[in-house]
Amino acid sequence: MSFIERQLQTAVRNITCWANKNGFIISNQKTSCVHFCKIRGIHPHPEIFLKDTPIPVISEAKFLGIIFDEKLTFKPHILNLKRKCVKTLNLLKILSSTSWGANSQSLLKIYKSLILSKLDYGCMVYGSASKSVLQILDPVHHLGLRLASGAFRKSPVHT
Repeated sequence: MSFIERQLQTAVRNITCWANKNGFIISNQKTSCVHFCKIRGIHPHPEIFLKDTPIPVISEAKFLGIIFDEKLTFKPHILNLKRKCVKTLNLLKILSSTSWGANSQSLLKIYKSLILSKLDYGCMVYGSASKSVLQILDPVHHLGLRLASGAFRKSPVHT
């Protein structure tokens, strides 16, 4: 591990020098490290320093809106995505009222812009997650389509 730590420390030192030379400031408080590793056993995390302050090793980090966990399962990201989409689905439920709600074309546009856009963002990254983890998002997608199309809640998906 010491060879990897030395390489990482050299990279951090080079980035810090470049940032200082170009007028950027790297915040110690906002800097963290995720040790991506598929090994199941206990293994030490690297000790990397930024300006003589150790960089904390965390289990997951958000980068450009995608949550990366140390095993790259993307389960925390998908659970967070589902939670956000369910909140938006509640809005779609209100708008899809049969007595006064919007028509199906408008609901489909709202579904595509508010929910499908969230599901599509980053799918090239988290699409490598296991099938069981990706299936967490299926009920959100199916309910959104049912609400937008005016189908019954128990309608089968393939119809």
